[in-house]
Order: sequence, then structure tokens, then C-alpha cells
Amino acid sequence: MTTQQPLNILEISAGARSEGSISRLLTADLVAALDTRHGDTAVVRRDVAAGLPFIDETWVAANFTPEEERTAQHRQTLAESDELVAELLAADVLVIGAPIYNFSVPATLKAWIDMIARARLTFEYTQNGPRGLLKDKKAYVVVPSGGVPVGSPMDFATPYLRHALSFVGITDVEFIGAQGADRGNDDALDNARARMAELIHLAPQAA
Repeated sequence: MTTQQPLNILEISAGARSEGSISRLLTADLVAALDTRHGDTAVVRRDVAAGLPFIDETWVAANFTPEEERTAQHRQTLAESDELVAELLAADVLVIGAPIYNFSVPATLKAWIDMIARARLTFEYTQNGPRGLLKDKKAYVVVPSGGVPVGSPMDFATPYLRHALSFVGITDVEFIGAQGADRGNDDALDNARARMAELIHLAPQAA
């Protein structure tokens, strides 16, 4: 008899607000829907809005030093990045809350991507160019926005995230927009939740 392994979910929150955040509300709904669908989930929550280090000269030097040659200082410099990479490697599914700020992603979410895009860990260089090492992972990205429709010429967030995730090997990515939800547009929330149910294949509730 085999025991089913839990579905490992990594929830990334990037919304600046902790209270009243549409992205946090919807990612929580999405995680709950995944739990309903799969029945056995393990969730790791990473709130990047609290701040992450930016790449600097010290970080670059540590990262480009071969593993076997790294000093204690190098390892300390890379410690948080290593932790973020480990969370990502362990995940089966990513749920990312990525509100559009000034036409793109929050700076803290960009910092997370910088921390997890690690040669030899999440991608590698080949004769044919970089190749992502993360396989068989699914990503759902919730994208609340004010006046920027997802997929419009003003939306620089979703193309960037699709490319960045693909760079590390995550090509199965679904975006869930919620334009105007922060302005009391209940239809935007309803439509986002309906899209989640459709993507996760939740059966409609019996009357």
C-alpha cells in the first residue's frame, strides 16, 4: 500500500499591505481551493514584502565562487538565497501574489527572483544557452491591478514573470487577473475566483 505524498505549495506574497490586500486575499483563496481539490497539502508561506536583500558586489562574488572554495563569509552572504532556493526546489506548486505596481512587479518580488535565479541550482549554462533546471512544477500568479489590464500593452509584469519563471524551468504558468478589485469592484473578485475554480477543476457545488 502506497501513501500519497502531500502537494507542496509555496505561497509568495508581494503585496505591500498586510491588511486589505487583494493579492493576499486571492492567493489565500487559491491555496484553499488547491487544498479542497487535492485534500492533502503542505504550505510554505514566504512574505517577500517584508524585504529581501538586493544583489550587490559581495553577493555576486560569493555566488560566482565555486562551492568547494567558498568561505564562511561567502556562505553567510548566500544563506538567505539558499533558503529561498530550497523552498522553491521543494515546491510542487507556486502560488504568487503579484500586484501590478507602476506597470510592473513589486521591487520585493524582483528581489526574490534575483535570489532564486542561481546558476547550477535553478538553471545552467549550456552550449545552446541557459537551461532551466526546475521541472514538473506548476505556477499560479494572481495579478490584481488598478488601471492596467493584464495582457495589455501597459502590462510589463506578466510577460516578465512568465519569462523569469521559464528561465528557471517553470513553464506551466497560469495568470489570474483582478483589475479594479482594489476599487470595490466585486465582479473582479468574482471573476478571479471563478477562474481559479476553472483552472483547479473544482466541481460546482450541488444546489
